[in-house]
Parts: sequence; structure tokens; C-alpha cells
Amino acid sequence: MAYDTSSSSSSPRGQEGQQMDKELLKAAKYGDSTYMWAMASQDRNILHGKTLQGNTCLHISCIYGHEGFCKDVLELEESLIKAVNLDGETPLITTVRNGHVSLASFLLGRHHCSVLELRQAIQQQDKYGFNALHHAIRNGHKDLALELIAAEPALSQAVGKHNESPMFFAVMRNFTQVFEKLVQDPLSACSGGKHRRNCLHAAIMNGDQEFVKLIMKKRPELAREADIMQNTPMELAVRYNKIDILQIMLEHDSALGYLIGNNGYPLLNAAAFRGLVAAAEKLLEHCLDAPYLLPDGSTLLHIAVLNDQPEFVEFVLRTPILRKLVNVQDNKGKTALHHAVRNCSPRVVAALLSHVDIDAILLDKDGDSAAWELSNARRNAKTLNWNEVTMLMAKASPWNAPVLRNLQILAKQQTTEASRKDAKSLTQTYTGNTSLVAILIATITFAAAFTLPGGYSSHAGSEGLPIMSRKFAFQAFLISDVLAMCSSFVVAFICIIASLFNWFIHGAGSTYPLVGHCNLSYGSFTAHSHEAVGRMACLEAQI
Repeated sequence: MAYDTSSSSSSPRGQEGQQMDKELLKAAKYGDSTYMWAMASQDRNILHGKTLQGNTCLHISCIYGHEGFCKDVLELEESLIKAVNLDGETPLITTVRNGHVSLASFLLGRHHCSVLELRQAIQQQDKYGFNALHHAIRNGHKDLALELIAAEPALSQAVGKHNESPMFFAVMRNFTQVFEKLVQDPLSACSGGKHRRNCLHAAIMNGDQEFVKLIMKKRPELAREADIMQNTPMELAVRYNKIDILQIMLEHDSALGYLIGNNGYPLLNAAAFRGLVAAAEKLLEHCLDAPYLLPDGSTLLHIAVLNDQPEFVEFVLRTPILRKLVNVQDNKGKTALHHAVRNCSPRVVAALLSHVDIDAILLDKDGDSAAWELSNARRNAKTLNWNEVTMLMAKASPWNAPVLRNLQILAKQQTTEASRKDAKSLTQTYTGNTSLVAILIATITFAAAFTLPGGYSSHAGSEGLPIMSRKFAFQAFLISDVLAMCSSFVVAFICIIASLFNWFIHGAGSTYPLVGHCNLSYGSFTAHSHEAVGRMACLEAQI
């Protein structure tokens, strides 16, 4: 690591004290205690010198892990153990961050055995708000973390500038022993960063049942704390389908199954959204009458239908405590059947219609029955699902049969019209592209008729005639060129006629023969063009 020692002792960043001597810096870097002793014997104050980053010789030696040098420096000047650099780091924090565990244990002992002022320095937090315990856990030094907790329990109360606690880091690293020590202290912080999650959130995301048991025993209140997304640990357990963890939490406190998030979303509805039947069964096992109603009047059955979760719908319909939901209407008067029909989901519609309590003719606030929702799903009229749902609804409510027939007729008309528009667009594309190619080939073949191979004769009696006019290859070339040019003109003409027909004929069927002629003529002139090219090649060979 390079340090700038060329400046004077007046630091541009407000650093106090004298600048570190270059030779002392080198001695600290290489752990040369002998040279340090020699310099300190002449002037003890030289040990208080700092780099421009605020590092003392003890900081530098801690970076490189020179335990002997550190011991000798502290023998001479123990106050250096509480020195803080511009990053807010004491020598202890610097040592932990650089992974020198044995040296950190030594410094920790010096803190613990020193006067109160030096003992308080152990709680120093760096510019990120982390203390030595944070860094020990984050860097994976489990034994050192246990030493720090034993030496200074107050370290567990500090949080980083984003509210990261040592306990949260211990859960994320799966340090069971460290977590057990931290959770014993009721003052230990348990927050987990800017998302406002706590240790229980972390334990659930990691799927660690032992951590969940300990937290529910020591900190049960954490189960009710929501993160920045309004998700409680219970909701995370449901969303991640952690059935075993749900069992642990509900056994400890069955009232957790009745929690409703700040967004008004009950736990059963969260399970319905993702089709998590096992999670819903576990909730109902411990909370038979768990809430399922949203502020807009919809239930978990509405949610399952809207998100096309047929297995969950079937679970609701076969569960006695939930069977009454089959005819519940939301604030717009729509039942689950209304939404199922609109989604064109035959399996869900069939499941709902098979329920003995279903009322297929309930009207919403607009006076429409579930069958009329097919009119809002006509975009799916081409699909088998739409037709299957139509047949199911016609069978379930015969009095709606005339309405459904009208919808089928209307859907057929719209589908036919859409097909005609598609065909018309396709025809225009074909004719446009074909006419462009035809015109280009006609231009080329027309020019080829005047740019003859061999040139024109200047002999008396045959002035202006092609020199090779009597050659069979030339005559074949000329005939092929004329045929290709005529074919191109015919194709271009047919394309123009087809385009004009598109303005007057609404059906696409009448234009298909024209397109067929275009394609036939296009094939013809392409063949002739290839023949002409071949003849020209043959002619060149003869020349």
C-alpha cells in the first residue's frame, strides 16, 4: 500500500497532529520493531505521527498483521489503540477488516484490560456505521465474533448507517452460535438494512427453522413487523411456501394467521395469488376462520380465479369453511364465475359450475350475468377455450342461450372481418413487393434489348444490324429477353389491377385469384430471365 509522505504536517482534510516520519512508516510496514525502538528512544512523540489518511504506525502495522510490532508500539504508547483514521477505523477495526484474527484477539485483550476510556474505544463505528463485531461476522470470523460479544456486549446494539445489525448479519451467515449469544441480550439490535427487514425476515428467506424457533422464543414481536414493502415475516413464509416454518410460527402464536398487511391483504389471499394450496391448508389448520376479504369486496376465490389458479379454486370449493364464497360478490357485484368466464378458463368455469351452491344467473351492478362476460372476452373468440366456456354457460343457464347465440354470431362476424382485414393487408404487401420486382426486371430486360452483345455492324448492306444476328445463341437470347420483359409488364399490370380491386371489394377472396396470377407470372418471368442469362453465358463462350 502506497502512502504519500511528501506533504507537510498541515493536512488538507483537517488532520490533526504531526505527519508520520517516512522511516517510521517503512518500519511499520515491514514490522521492524528495532528501528521503531531506536526512533522512539530519541523522541517518543514521533509515534503519534499520522499519514494523510489519518493512519498511525499502529494502523499501518495492523494492516500488514505484524503482531510483534503492534505489541512493542503499545508498550511504548498505549493511547494509540484508540486512534481513529479518516475512515473512522480504530486499529482493532482495521485488523478485523484485514482478517488478522490473532492480532485482533490481542488488541481486544488490550482494550478489555485498559482504563475505561480505552475500553469505550472498542465500540467505535467506522464511516459506514460498522463496528468490529459487524466486520468480524461479515468476514466470516465466527470465533472472533464470539470473543467480541463476550468482551463487550454493547457491540450488539450498534447498527450501520443503513440499519444493519450484527444479529442480522449472523442470521444471513448462518452463524448459529453467534446468533444464540446475540439473541440472549434483549438490547441487541435486530434490524436488517434499508428495506427495514429484521432477523426473522432473514431466517425465513434462508429457510432456517432453528433460527425461526429461537427468534419466536426470544423475540416473538418480530413476527408482526413489516418491511418497506409491507411484508411481515408471516407473509414471506406464505409467499415462499415455507410450510415447516409456518408450522413453527403458528404453533407458537396462532393469532399470526389472522394478520392483515398494511395494504389490506390477508395471508390466505397471498396464498391464493400464487396458488399455494399447502400454505392455505396450514393457515386454516391453525386459524379456521382466517380472514379472506379484501377492501374491494373480493375474496381469495376471486384472487385465485383472476390469476388462473385452478388447483386453488378446486381447493376452495371442496373446503367446507370456504364453500360459501362461491356466490360472494365484490363491490362491483361480480362473483368468481364472472371473472372465470371473462378469463375464458374452461377448467375454472367447469369447477365453479359443478358446485352445488353455484348461482350462475347472479347479476352484477350493471345488470349483467356471468354469461354476458363473454362479450368482454371476444378477443379470444378464435380460441377453443372461448367456445368451450360458451357451451358450458349455455348448458348451465339455458335461459341465456339466445344471448350466447347472439354473442357467437357477433364474435364470428368480428373474426371474419378481422380475417378480411388481415388478408387485405397481406394482399397489399404481396402486390406491392411483386410489382416492384416486376418493374425492376422489366427495366433491366428493356435495356438489355438495346445493349446487344457484339455491337452493331458497319459493313455496307448491313449497317445498324446486330453483328451476331445470324447466330442461334443470339436469337435465343433475344427471344428470352423479350419474354422476360413482357412477363414483367404483365405482372406489374396485374398487381395494379389487384390494388384497384382492394379499394372496391371488401372481401379478400376476390383478390386471391389476382395474387395467384401474379405469382404465376412472376415465376414465368423469373424462369425466362434465368434462361436469358444462360444464353448470354453460352454466347460469350462461343465468342
